[in-house]
Amino acid sequence: MAITAADVMKLRKMTSAGMMDCKKALEEAAGDFNKAIDIIREKGKLVAAKRADRETSEGAVKARVSGDKGILVCLGCETDFVSRNSDFQNLAEAIADVAIAQCPADLEALKACKMPDGYTVQEAVEAQTGKTGEKHVLAYYALVEAPFVAQYVHKINGKLGALVGFNKPVPEELAKGVVMQVASMNPVAISAEDCPKDVLDNEYQVAVQKTKEEQVQKAIDAALKKAGINPAHVDSEEHIESNTSKGWLTPEQAAQAREIIKTVGEQKAANLPAQMIENIAKGRVQKFLKEQTLLEQEYQMSDDKISVKDALAAADKDIKILAFRRFSLND
Repeated sequence: MAITAADVMKLRKMTSAGMMDCKKALEEAAGDFNKAIDIIREKGKLVAAKRADRETSEGAVKARVSGDKGILVCLGCETDFVSRNSDFQNLAEAIADVAIAQCPADLEALKACKMPDGYTVQEAVEAQTGKTGEKHVLAYYALVEAPFVAQYVHKINGKLGALVGFNKPVPEELAKGVVMQVASMNPVAISAEDCPKDVLDNEYQVAVQKTKEEQVQKAIDAALKKAGINPAHVDSEEHIESNTSKGWLTPEQAAQAREIIKTVGEQKAANLPAQMIENIAKGRVQKFLKEQTLLEQEYQMSDDKISVKDALAAADKDIKILAFRRFSLND
């Protein structure tokens, strides 16, 4: 049968696919619209498979709150040009609507949810890939359930979003401030007690190593200064060679510096006081917790030097944060 322009436009409205893709699909399906739709969707799967290894560093983050539930989703793509396209943004919005309506447990469950047209979220994402020829992926999904949920998405680029769940209703300005705090400051946990053990263990090991390196370097610097050598001139082999060629170091000073760095470094490393290293490292971990746990962070929405915990208590001492989620395409 002959495929008319009206037929092509009808299929385009049904699928949002390109005009030529719609015409080819109708011709292959002999005018059967249902078959043509399936052909277009299969094309999307093929394109998705071919571009599976491509990076998706652009996209759109969307958030929704309904009652005691909040969702955060991200639809990813390869380029900023595609992410700003209205079809892409509309799909991201539609997926967010499906997510808040059905509240699936996780990302895989969201992919299997049905869109209004009867196709799954994953099929809709693959179809969008077929339309643009660019990889699309459902990059992130989170669900927060709490008596009161606040949401935030960065308005300028739409690539950063957050959710915070509270145990009770919170004044609007405070709720907005706390969820923006999560978005901007990227805490690792609500409090020190909630911080994962592997995170704490890693921070402690990093702190121990950094403390040891600093103590060794202090001893080396002191020995270099005593010998009349500027530590900044010999802080790497490259600098030693460069500064010797410039005449800032004599060959004798360069050799002496290398010997000091080697011998003093080895001696100091072998005789570091274990208790001192442990105490300094523990102090660094405490500093990390103050800077990286939400309740202890300095509240960014206040001119006063108060913590998030103090800001909550000032409004209502019974307010508690139960959960938060954050996603950024820029991380």
